[in-house]
Amino acid sequence: MRETCRDLLDEYRALADLCATLGPEDWRRETTFYGWTPWDEVAHLCYFDQTALQSVNDPETFIADAKVLGRLMADGGQISAVARETFGGLDGPALLERWRGAFEPLVAALARQDPRARLNWYGPTMSARSFATARLMETWAHGQDIWDVMRRPRPGSARLKAIAHIGVSTFGWTFVNRQLPVPGVQPFVELTAPDGSVLTWGDPSATDFVRGNLQDFCLLVTQRRNRADTGLTWSGDAAEQWTRFAQCFAGPPVDGPAPGQRPAL
Repeated sequence: MRETCRDLLDEYRALADLCATLGPEDWRRETTFYGWTPWDEVAHLCYFDQTALQSVNDPETFIADAKVLGRLMADGGQISAVARETFGGLDGPALLERWRGAFEPLVAALARQDPRARLNWYGPTMSARSFATARLMETWAHGQDIWDVMRRPRPGSARLKAIAHIGVSTFGWTFVNRQLPVPGVQPFVELTAPDGSVLTWGDPSATDFVRGNLQDFCLLVTQRRNRADTGLTWSGDAAEQWTRFAQCFAGPPVDGPAPGQRPAL
């Protein structure tokens, strides 16, 4: 749990450091993620980091507030509008400071949890370790939108291994979420990490596989890149389908960017 939380805190701080370099106009740039700005991205993270801390420290209040948010979404509300309403009075630097004040205590609270403890979230409960890893994945994914809009190449990180693991683990769910039959064969996944080490999931196969760069795979499963804009290679019917609409995050099925919409920097 300590290692997971250390990675989470490092991810938070890396993104916060990037955001600290943004000027007033940068905070208002529109990303290719539904036109969200860096301000929207950080506001979204801040909102859910605050509710995540509430889940840890005050689960009963979290459950009540989650029901309210659920009804709002069911009535057609937009989650981006909720964050804008919550933090609308803050400019970029003030929002960044507010976010730091949310994620630092969240990581400290999670680090005190038994990794198997169950925590409430929007849907099924999650183990504390999975909860922390999910926050890592979301922070990295929304952070990518900011790296992209600022046209800055993002350095690789060993923290990506945890995100790739989520991507592999949600193979079956990706199909179930789209009401499609789950393929009988799950592709072998072989990825090269930034330090040159090779990470694998599943049984080696010469016919059913996804291979390539660890960062490219994470960009694919978080829907920050189309498969055509990565260096990934794949083989087999299951891999062909999966790489077309892989989705490692919760919620209804959505489609990632079209080819060329978010090319590699």
